Amino acid sequence: MLRTHTCGELNINDVAGEATLCGWVATRRDHGKLIFIDLRDRYGLTQVVFSPQDCPADIYEKAGQLRNEFVIKIKGLVSARPEGTVNPRLATGEIEIITKELEVLNPSLTPPFEIEENLDIAEETQLKYRYLDLRRKKAFNTFYLRHKLYKIIRQFLDQQGFIESETPILTKSTPEGARDYLVPSRMNPGKFYALPQSPQLFKQILMVAGIEKYYQIAKCFRDEDLRADRQPEFTQLDLEMSFINEEDIFSLSENLFQIIFKEIKGTEIKIPFPRMKFSQAQAKYGSDKPDLRKELATEFAFAWVVDFPLFKYNQEEKRWESEHHPFTAPHPEDLDKIEDAPDKVRSRSYDLVLNGMEIGSGSIRIHNSQLQEKIFKLIGINKEEAQKRFGFLLEAFQFGAPPHGGIAFGLDRLLATLAGEASIRGVITFPKTSAGFCPLTGAPSDVDEKQLKELGLTIKRREKK
Repeated sequence: MLRTHTCGELNINDVAGEATLCGWVATRRDHGKLIFIDLRDRYGLTQVVFSPQDCPADIYEKAGQLRNEFVIKIKGLVSARPEGTVNPRLATGEIEIITKELEVLNPSLTPPFEIEENLDIAEETQLKYRYLDLRRKKAFNTFYLRHKLYKIIRQFLDQQGFIESETPILTKSTPEGARDYLVPSRMNPGKFYALPQSPQLFKQILMVAGIEKYYQIAKCFRDEDLRADRQPEFTQLDLEMSFINEEDIFSLSENLFQIIFKEIKGTEIKIPFPRMKFSQAQAKYGSDKPDLRKELATEFAFAWVVDFPLFKYNQEEKRWESEHHPFTAPHPEDLDKIEDAPDKVRSRSYDLVLNGMEIGSGSIRIHNSQLQEKIFKLIGINKEEAQKRFGFLLEAFQFGAPPHGGIAFGLDRLLATLAGEASIRGVITFPKTSAGFCPLTGAPSDVDEKQLKELGLTIKRREKK
């Protein structure tokens, strides 16, 4: 290691010892012949002092050339701060380093904004220089919050007997709802992969495989118009279990969120969460995402919304379609209504709502081939089309598919709530703008003609008006 301590570690008990620190120059102050540097790393700040009496002349001269954000290494003696100069706001506020050695590991240009808290920075500038923004405490804390959340999730689900599994990113396009991001295949000209909108089909296949309890912190992709709570790529906690019913999903989820809010926010949330039928939510709140913070008098109000319609009617195309997705099981009491009264069929789907925002959605799945065919037929997917889109799943179902169900939670939305951010862009490490543009890398961008030729593609340019 280049250093013996971090910049947030030394205290009064280390006085008279030697220390070597590395970090960024946060500030430089000249007081007469004394030069004071606040040295910063992710752990905190330490004040280091250069004086002509205590360090060689060349070191003192080099210290005078330091600027903000230079990366440096210093070695010196830990000393108690003089009386009246202690900084109680810092963990290291009782000490300073009397510097003997200095090495500039890398200089820095003048940053486009100061590395200080609570500055009003244009979002595009902030995202273009995200690596500088993350040096600020607030941005770093949000970044670290994601790490902490993932750790809690993994520990909890491991204790519950879940197996973490990865599923493919390059997969088959099965458009249903949002648009897919398509990826052309060079080795199969004219054919395309799709980036997954969710791991839905693969996790159901894992249930056929006998895994029983699966989870994944999954990257998902949807080519849709963006809002404060949407990004073209987002992260969800994806769960699936075999031999369960809705109550098993509810209980598992409630226990997980109780632990998350206790460990991250220090808040005790009451379980079980209220349950509300879709029809009740619409009648009382005019929304299927009711905000219960005011019936409950709490900062964080959870609610399960259940008994959604299985189908919705597409007026434009004059046909029935799935409210969620075509693998959602109908309510057992409504099976006889599927063909004659599809608008009366309830689904075994459920949403978890937090403070008026949907943060989770799931369902008990269809695992019976005959019922699945009946659902496909109603929404206008014939046998040929079903095989083309979902043949690999339907084939797997013929080899002993267990009853199963699951849920997926939007982790970006959850993190925004935990961090008090208005937009999920504030909790994503390298987010896109509302126009789907990455200021840091310049993506999406043009590619050269050679790449297009290898893929058998040509760009049809829009004529300028």
